[in-house]
Formats: sequence, structure tokens, C-alpha cells
Amino acid sequence: MARFLLLILPPLVLVILTMTTDSGRKLTGQPDLKWLTLLHIIRIPVEIVLFWLFLNHAVPRIMTFEGRNLDILAGISAPFIYYFGFVKNQLGNKVILVWNFICIVLLLNIVVIAVLSMPFPIQQFGFNQPDIALFYFPFVWLPGCLVPMVIFAHVFSIRQLLKGRTVALLS
Repeated sequence: MARFLLLILPPLVLVILTMTTDSGRKLTGQPDLKWLTLLHIIRIPVEIVLFWLFLNHAVPRIMTFEGRNLDILAGISAPFIYYFGFVKNQLGNKVILVWNFICIVLLLNIVVIAVLSMPFPIQQFGFNQPDIALFYFPFVWLPGCLVPMVIFAHVFSIRQLLKGRTVALLS
């Protein structure tokens, strides 16, 4: 468990520092909402890989879209949010803001399920097939890189939308 914490804590601390400190905000600047939205398409292949890992007995079914993981919906909806929000300007800031909040909840759902499916003392799911894939390369990139990157994209998008930056000005 200590090694897993060493994997996930540094990127999460980095995300928190870039969001909360002045130097972090200067370092990241103002990421473009359009690209932050398109980034979520990465969730589609991630969910396909999780399903493949389930078929190969490396994660429990609960971590797939056949189980309780609906995170693929964020990936599928991202191109539509991009197109109708930024290309056609038919979605307002509130719709994009709500989408970001819903998608971050979907992400947190699978993160909690994944952690509670690992063979740790806190395990609550996947007793027949625990989540072991995330301990091995290249799957360690999921909690160590991709999840923090997606969290970063949502938090920065939410922050920009709450500050009142309009979609029309960003397109």
C-alpha cells in the first residue's frame, strides 16, 4: 500500500499546488477549455482497457462499464460537448460546468471502486478477482498519470467557467 501511495500522491499534490498557489497558477497559465474538454476522449480507450483487463482476470467486473463504472460516458460525451459548446456555440457555460461536475463525479466513482477493489486491508469489492493490474506497468500510468491529468482538466475547466469566461470568447 505504501508503494501505491508513492505512485498517486506526488501527482495529486502537484495538481493541488498548481490550483492553489500563485506560482502554480502562473506556471499553468490559462489552459484552453476546448482542449481540456477534448482531453476526456482518452477515457474511452481507458475503459476498453479496463474491460480487457477484466476479461484477463486482472480487475473485477465492478471496475468495467458492465459493472458500476460509467466513466466511459464522460469520454463519449466529450466530443459532443466540444462540438456543440465550442464549435457551434449552442451550449452555455452552465451546461459545460454541469457536465464537468458530472464527469468528475464519474471519475471519483471509479477511483473509489478501484481503491476498494485492491488487495489492501480496506478492500470492499472484487474479492474473487481483486484489482491487481494497477500495480504493474503500463497500467500504473492510470492512477499515476491519467487520473491526475483528467482531474486537473476538470478542475481548471470548472475554475475558468466559474470565473465567468464565456465559451464564445474562447472559441
